[in-house]
Amino acid sequence: MAYVLGYVAADGCIHTSKTRKNSLTFNITSKDKSHLVKIKNVLESEYKISAKFNGTKTGGVAYHIQVRNNTICNDLINIGIHQRKTHTLQPLPVPDEYFPDFVRGFFDGDGTVYLYKVNGTWQIKTGFVCVSLPFIDDLNTKLCKALNIPVKKLHEDKPKNGVVKYSIDLYVDDSKKFFDFMYKDDSSLFLTRKKKKFEKWKTLKRRGYIKNNDIYPSKVGWHLNGK
Repeated sequence: MAYVLGYVAADGCIHTSKTRKNSLTFNITSKDKSHLVKIKNVLESEYKISAKFNGTKTGGVAYHIQVRNNTICNDLINIGIHQRKTHTLQPLPVPDEYFPDFVRGFFDGDGTVYLYKVNGTWQIKTGFVCVSLPFIDDLNTKLCKALNIPVKKLHEDKPKNGVVKYSIDLYVDDSKKFFDFMYKDDSSLFLTRKKKKFEKWKTLKRRGYIKNNDIYPSKVGWHLNGK
């Protein structure tokens, strides 16, 4: 349930219907239908998963599950998942023992991981993007404390005609700690395509490198040591 709460914080919402007896509806959306099936099974839900077209600009199809259950919705509201949560999301009260599952859920919704090369050496970058400053700031502090690393700088993206977004980034060694933190032996809920990126990273051969703080040609800041 901590995982589902994290995923809802990223890709879920609650809205009100004026035409139904159960006026509150809980919705989760994902491009990965198979992943929604896993969440549906965990929730022991009988509600069907439906296709949701993204429109002509973005193209493609997403899937969503809608649960019309006032009890579940009110529980989520009491925790802190409100209607129009994109702009109102606050830090959520997640016990420390379930925090890795919560983070994994939020990461699968609003997190990124990708591999690339700097000076011929493979690098990995992971991170989060969020519109709510209080939420991402709290997540940043708690996560870095759990990983025993310095608190990361929050990056602010101010598009000319859009909503301000905040992000945090983890590189190389911090990403490895992040992987070990999220994917425990008993973690059964995860987005497969993201976990595979981490697993691929472990198999890549990397040439020797040293960290050079004086010369910084990229965000990674790693230089080959010539070996």
